[in-house]
Amino acid sequence: MDFDAERNAMVNEQIVQRGVRDPRVLEVMRQVPRHQFLPEDAVPYAYLDSALRIGHDQTISQPYIVALMSELLDVRPEDKVLDVGTGSGYQAAVLGALAREVHTVERIPALAEKAGKTLAALGYDNVQVHLGDGSLGYPEAAPYDRIMVAAAAPEVPHALKDQLAEGGRLVIPVGSRTLQRLEIWDLEDGNFKQTNSIPVVFVPLIGAGAWIDTPPEISS
Repeated sequence: MDFDAERNAMVNEQIVQRGVRDPRVLEVMRQVPRHQFLPEDAVPYAYLDSALRIGHDQTISQPYIVALMSELLDVRPEDKVLDVGTGSGYQAAVLGALAREVHTVERIPALAEKAGKTLAALGYDNVQVHLGDGSLGYPEAAPYDRIMVAAAAPEVPHALKDQLAEGGRLVIPVGSRTLQRLEIWDLEDGNFKQTNSIPVVFVPLIGAGAWIDTPPEISS
């Protein structure tokens, strides 16, 4: 397969035509090799307009959604970013190409390990993968200029709001387990301002600050 051609077609046909305009996001989407983050049997479908299963009941998001959320997050080159729900590591790679520093949190050990190896092999040295409960964020490196959440919560976890820097922005799918909307939260002068984007469907955010009171045991 000509992956470069596939990526260009993905951006032109799936992303630009749906209204994503940020030139930095479009350039990064043309560069990050989505196929490298997939199980072998899913590689032929890497640049199709769909989410794909990556094992452990998790998915890699549709390319358009990755681009849209990245555009909504409005990442600057100097930003430190928290990425909740590492999954395959693809979104973290996109953010790593846009930001100075990325901390990404994954609760499933096998996914965290695989994503870490893939990101390192591809040279994303500014992305650190952490095993833990993403609904609690990663306070050790807080505060963050930007926070991206790639799993659905019934409301914005308080821990994530607490870890957002003044002037920062958080993008998260909020709603039921079966349907959500993308919410954008900006922290301005100590107050949060919320705006909404499109309806979406994400896997649930599992953890103490989201869909269960006590997170599953996590082994390091």
